[in-house]
Amino acid sequence: MTRIGADVKFTGGSSLLGADPLTTLDAVAGLGFEGILVRTVDEAFPELDPGAIGAFARAARDRGMFVQLGVGKVNPYMTAELPRVRDLGGGSYLTGMERLIRLCAEHGWTEAWTATGGFKPYPGLLGFDRFRTDADWADQLAATGDFLLALAPVLREHGVRLNIETHEEITTFEILRLIDLVGADVLGVCLDPANLVVRGEPVGPAVARVAPYTRMTHLRDAILADTGEGLSRFLMPIGQGMTDWPRLLDTLLGARPEIDLVIEGIGGSRAEMSLLPDDPRWWPAHPDMTPSDLEELRSLAARHTADAAAGRRPGLGELRRSGPAGPELRAFLGESLACLRALLDLRNPTLASEGELPTCTYPRS
Repeated sequence: MTRIGADVKFTGGSSLLGADPLTTLDAVAGLGFEGILVRTVDEAFPELDPGAIGAFARAARDRGMFVQLGVGKVNPYMTAELPRVRDLGGGSYLTGMERLIRLCAEHGWTEAWTATGGFKPYPGLLGFDRFRTDADWADQLAATGDFLLALAPVLREHGVRLNIETHEEITTFEILRLIDLVGADVLGVCLDPANLVVRGEPVGPAVARVAPYTRMTHLRDAILADTGEGLSRFLMPIGQGMTDWPRLLDTLLGARPEIDLVIEGIGGSRAEMSLLPDDPRWWPAHPDMTPSDLEELRSLAARHTADAAAGRRPGLGELRRSGPAGPELRAFLGESLACLRALLDLRNPTLASEGELPTCTYPRS
């Protein structure tokens, strides 16, 4: 049976759900989840204290919960933003990453999260590492490939695989090229469907491309809205956005029936990110994108405009409002969990025929 966990971000050992990793684990279990993705491990355990990590591992086992870990990012052009990892390596970022990989292996946590960039609060396209003005994206990808090749021996030695998130700066095409370069035995995909549209990729075909390589997930929904200047992506709980979840789950679980699913929540905002296809920098930066891709994304935004006018979806103003981060995160996770369980039950002919499914608002058309 498919297990569902929650992704949790930590800062200085605490999270929005708890003052430390153990109380956070209790909170995740209390919300009904069967596992946790700690992202990242050095933020949850800043000193990498073996006793604290061991106690956390035992507590998860006692609760019957699975554990996944995140490690540092792998784009050398932005690793200076992660001084903790370099500190853990005594000045060497590579050594710090190797230390985190060995920690994963020590506890049997062999599927690890990573990413190739991070969103910045700058206007327009400059918020994405893809559009940095000091380093071309092609150069960043080349350096990322070289760094992953340097990590490959220790990954193979310890049986750990890094799973690159379908993050807002990278496309599925580019992730697959990195896997071809480094090897699927040590490199896979962490699927975040809500980020795909930010890079101009319709969700269905993109999920089909990466499903055979997907070992981890960051599941959440999204809305595409027309802002008058372009399109914007807003995060939503599963079932409350534009994603065709039955199709997504059919594709993903058809390729990876054994996968543990993880939901990534958010609180305090809807994480608006801009798509600006009329900007002259857009198309040269997306050589794999086609005009028909853009047409499909524009049709999703037009659908949102109609739904918002009819009161079926929140309008642009409501999407941009922020609330208290902690309560919103708990609500996001709880609503997403209920809907994902309903979607999984739909795949069970016995439950579906008995009409025992909870209500879920995902689009059925």
